[in-house]
Amino acid sequence: MDFELSDEQKQVREEVRRFADNEIKPHATEYDTAEKYPRQIVEQAAELGLTGANIPLEYGGVGYDTLTNAIIAEELFAADPGIGLCVQSAAFGADAIVGFGTEEQKEEYLEPVATGEAVMGAAISEPDVGSDVSSVSTRAEKSEGQGASERSGSTAEKEGDEWVIDGNKMWITNGSVGDFFVVLCKTDPDAEGRYNGFSQIIVEADRDGFEAEKITGKLGIRASDTAELLFDGVRVPEENLVGTRGAGFLQLMQFFDETRTGVAAQAVGIARGAAERALDYAQDREQFSKPISEFQAIQHKLSDMHTQTEAARMLTYKSAWSVDHADDQLTMLASMAKEYASRVAVEVADEAVQIHGGAGYVNDFDVERFYRDAKITQIYEGTTEIQKNIIARELLGKGMV
Repeated sequence: MDFELSDEQKQVREEVRRFADNEIKPHATEYDTAEKYPRQIVEQAAELGLTGANIPLEYGGVGYDTLTNAIIAEELFAADPGIGLCVQSAAFGADAIVGFGTEEQKEEYLEPVATGEAVMGAAISEPDVGSDVSSVSTRAEKSEGQGASERSGSTAEKEGDEWVIDGNKMWITNGSVGDFFVVLCKTDPDAEGRYNGFSQIIVEADRDGFEAEKITGKLGIRASDTAELLFDGVRVPEENLVGTRGAGFLQLMQFFDETRTGVAAQAVGIARGAAERALDYAQDREQFSKPISEFQAIQHKLSDMHTQTEAARMLTYKSAWSVDHADDQLTMLASMAKEYASRVAVEVADEAVQIHGGAGYVNDFDVERFYRDAKITQIYEGTTEIQKNIIARELLGKGMV
């Protein structure tokens, strides 16, 4: 068993760390306070290939494997989780197009994201639908004159050679800055089976009837754009369907193991960033005529924080390896990594604030921001509770029910 990173992975890690130190860290507080999307930084990241890290070479990306993408995530989130998410989420939804899209879709939508000319998003959650993705709303076919305001969820019905989409999507990353979205819709209301009848459809933001309302006042990751999307009779051509009609839910499930591994890597970055800052502060801060790092109580905190972070990293790396090698334990490992790493991020960030004392309670120090940012890793891409359900299901051999 080889725990050594390849020379390429080490080089990527150093390049991303240098970029994060020079371009992200100096501006993190500014974008967090203003709740402003860091478009210029995202464009700079694109020049390094970071917005196309998971997009194949033939479509303008870099095509890194899952482990290398996890390394990139850790470096970005250790600098600042909010801006780090903006960089990594520029290609949200690209996996669906890579895996199931037509050649024309790949050429049209992937390269602009990889080069930084466009930002995309994945629209899944709805006002009344969070963890239970299979409950994306599906009323009977929309009756004449019924508008989106009278419906929850998103439905799409076929009219000639166009899809007509109505409904709402909630908590959508890049919602008000994205150029196009892969939207999960109910296209076959009468389909039998809980997981059938859903499709993924590409919707451009400049379509008539499309509206995005930015959500502000978030606890954390404030630089990242989040919005509610409104679809009121939005028409898109038939060829915007991604993959097979009615197979959207099952398509989506295939990528959760990879995306949850990615969130685990984000959480490792948050934990590392908080732990490193706590270590630096403990060595600088003096009380009772000596650095507080010389007190055993602080030493024990630092020891636990760094040990937990390393353990979370190893579990995340194993999950990333499993994604790339189609390991039978992948689903369980991905949920284990996501659940554990996110818990570590929250706990380590909490201890980092504690080591800073009152200074950690204001935004003069980064740990205040890391404390707020950490929580989202226990919520998006499947809550902690959902991950525990999946782990138990896999252990008991119950399968998807």
